[in-house]
Amino acid sequence: MTLRLRSWARDTSGLAAIEFAFIAPIMILIYFGMAELCQGYMALKRTGHIASMVADIVSRSDVITKQEAEDVLDIGVLIMKPFPTAALKQRVSSVTRIDETNYNVDWSVGVGDGMDDKLTVTEDNIPSDLLAIGETAIVAEAEYDYKSPFGELTKAAPDFKRMAYLRPRSVDFIPCTGC
Repeated sequence: MTLRLRSWARDTSGLAAIEFAFIAPIMILIYFGMAELCQGYMALKRTGHIASMVADIVSRSDVITKQEAEDVLDIGVLIMKPFPTAALKQRVSSVTRIDETNYNVDWSVGVGDGMDDKLTVTEDNIPSDLLAIGETAIVAEAEYDYKSPFGELTKAAPDFKRMAYLRPRSVDFIPCTGC
């Protein structure tokens, strides 16, 4: 009996399986964590691309209508795929600096909850050194409420907000009819 116990204590044939049983849950957690990080990063980058593309397209125009602006905002849905687009909110606006501290929002067109209103200019969304007095900029906003595929594991999923600023390219001011 003592011999059997000694030989069993020296036997290492199942050691790798036991080590794997201890390490596997940690490796699986790391794998899913990295997958979640990559998905969130992709959604963040796409949100930024939406804002920059909308600002770029609108700033190339000489004049725009409300329908054309809404059509431009439709590219956000295409860029955001394969992510769900119901949580996507967008707005494009024209902002003119009146004096040192005041700005005028000439027009705004938005899609999504809360984006129907005109842009409210604050220190947070218009940098103070962006425009000289009398200059105009196109401001495009994109917001995305990211929902994790592992929703129950990550309760605090982030909301992404990106803004892009471009000056009109061929004119000083881009009027919007119907806005």
